[in-house]
Amino acid sequence: MRTLDAIRLALAQLRVQKLKSAFTLLGVTIGVMFLIAVVSIVEGMGKYVEEDFASRLIGTNTFTVRRFDNVAGGPGGNRGFDSREAQRRPLLRMTDIDAVRGALPASMTSTISSETFKYASAPGARPRQVQAVATDANYFAIKKFAVDQGRAFTDQEVRAGAPVLVIGVEVAEHFFPGLNPINRVLRVSGVPFTVIGVVEKQGSVFGFSLDRLAIAPYTSPMQRIIRPLRDFSTLIVQAPTQAELAEGIELARGALRAFRGLRAAEPDNFGIVTQDAAFGFIKQLKGRLVLFGTALPAISLVVGAMVIMNIMLVAVSERTREIGVRKALGAKRKDILSQFLVEAATLSTIGAAIGIGLGIGLAELVAALTPLPAAVAPWSIVAALVTGAGVGIGAGLYPASRASQLDPIAALRAD
Repeated sequence: MRTLDAIRLALAQLRVQKLKSAFTLLGVTIGVMFLIAVVSIVEGMGKYVEEDFASRLIGTNTFTVRRFDNVAGGPGGNRGFDSREAQRRPLLRMTDIDAVRGALPASMTSTISSETFKYASAPGARPRQVQAVATDANYFAIKKFAVDQGRAFTDQEVRAGAPVLVIGVEVAEHFFPGLNPINRVLRVSGVPFTVIGVVEKQGSVFGFSLDRLAIAPYTSPMQRIIRPLRDFSTLIVQAPTQAELAEGIELARGALRAFRGLRAAEPDNFGIVTQDAAFGFIKQLKGRLVLFGTALPAISLVVGAMVIMNIMLVAVSERTREIGVRKALGAKRKDILSQFLVEAATLSTIGAAIGIGLGIGLAELVAALTPLPAAVAPWSIVAALVTGAGVGIGAGLYPASRASQLDPIAALRAD
């Protein structure tokens, strides 16, 4: 029997024995549905973190120079990170930043950034913590912060150390409800700043609001509020393209090592953190979620395989005379074997296809009702179809083998 004829026969069995076929497909359908849903949610989370979350919190094509490594064994070569050794590292000063900036090509943009949470206050509103940021005018472009009301501060205001402030939407709504916040005074740690702009709504990431910003020039009192020792948290460097990022990292490392007089055998006494390093743990978590998330679908697939095996054994018993007739007419053992294997694989693949549709729907439903994003990975669809066919072939192997070994004379005598 040709493969196409076997597929037609399997589809005919679906139409004739609808209830039995439904139970045959159920296990595979449920397993594949949860497989697609889990992978879609995990892929969506990974894509969101790598593209949206990373670009908002770190910036696209960027790396940061800082005193400490966020990730042990990062680009600075500081493997076996020792907190006692890290505490002995020198602070990141303006002279360090100038040395790095002097080594970078003109095509690369950089910004100074110091951040922490401080209490802010305004007349008529209760005090509340805000994300205080001391930086320069390049910060808005690197972070892709568009100012919705008013304006961002300028290089001239940075040079003058003007006590001006650009705030987030949440800060504006809390301290100036129903009012235009522009030119109003907001005190951060008791120091007055004049609001000159409001950053457009950024939303939240995993429950963390990105709209509690209070951004001021690093030359203003904000820097002293955040870093009393007058050092800096980070220097963020942005390359025009991803390809130029590695070159920028090596130039920055070489310049800072030379400025600090480090010998070749000495490790870096600073940290350089890239987007990949900062979110390496997300990739590890993503892999583990996929691994653990496929445990339930795997159980369902095993149950589905057992159901398919039992149904196929029943089918062999019901079609014993048919098998005997085919063997009497010259059908070989491999023909009978391939017929039942193709039937089992067809049934299982149909179940997988239904499961794929339901899984995509379930992932979209979860994305619509919860903060979890979802993104269907094309490889997961291919994997689900291959898995469905594999489960069918594996489950049908024993029944097909029994059918192919039937004695034609005994089969023809069967009732």
